[in-house]
Amino acid sequence: MQFSKTELGQLLNQPKPLSFVNADLSGAELVGADLIDARMSGANLRDANLGDADLIDADLSNADLSHARLGGADLRRANLGKASLNKADLGRANLIGADLVDADLIDARLIGARLSEANLHGADLRSADLSKADLTKTRLTGVNLTKADLSGAKLTHADLSGADLRGANLIGTFLGSANLSDAKLNDVDLRWGNLSKANLSRADLSHAKLVSADLSEVDLTEARLNKADLTESNMSNANLTKADLSEAKLIGVDLSSANLRWAKLTEAVYARNTKFPNGFDPKAAGAILVP
Repeated sequence: MQFSKTELGQLLNQPKPLSFVNADLSGAELVGADLIDARMSGANLRDANLGDADLIDADLSNADLSHARLGGADLRRANLGKASLNKADLGRANLIGADLVDADLIDARLIGARLSEANLHGADLRSADLSKADLTKTRLTGVNLTKADLSGAKLTHADLSGADLRGANLIGTFLGSANLSDAKLNDVDLRWGNLSKANLSRADLSHAKLVSADLSEVDLTEARLNKADLTESNMSNANLTKADLSEAKLIGVDLSSANLRWAKLTEAVYARNTKFPNGFDPKAAGAILVP
């Protein structure tokens, strides 16, 4: 059943925690509502306005929050597992420690949201806007982030192993010490990104833009970097064992202390300002010197 405005007001004044399990709250005005520890699993909250609402520890699993407005809402430790947040606005929302396993966040707006230590395993974040969001130590294993905007986001120590980030915007993103092993990063824009000490083993970075990126001490073992643009990037102490750098742009790259053992450099281009390890012969490895 759907509640009238009067009924909803009366219910919100009931003793806590409130129960709205499987309730129809579509389009409801719940701005600033006290919904701490509320039981709302399976509820229909489509188009609801929950701006600045207090939803700490609330159970919203399997709820329909598509197109909902949750800007500034406090969702710390909330259970949003398998919830639909398609095109929802979660700008500036506090989702620290929240459970978003297998949630639908396609086209969701999470600008400036706080998601540190949240669990988004298997979530669908296609085309989501996570610009300037804080995803420190967040679990993002196996997530779909294709064409997502992560520009300026903080992903330090985040677990993105096996994630799909193809075509994502990662300009200026902080990925220091992040786990990106086996991740799909084809065609990503990582210009000026900070990936220092990240794990990119077996990651696919083919055609990626890594201009002026910090790749110092990065593990790129068996990574694919073919046709990637690494111009002016810092790859000091990077591990490129068995990495594929064929046709990559290495102009101005610092590889002086990198491990290039068994790396493939066929038709990679470099210039006189490219720094290779002592004793390494780029021409013998198939690289091409350009003016």
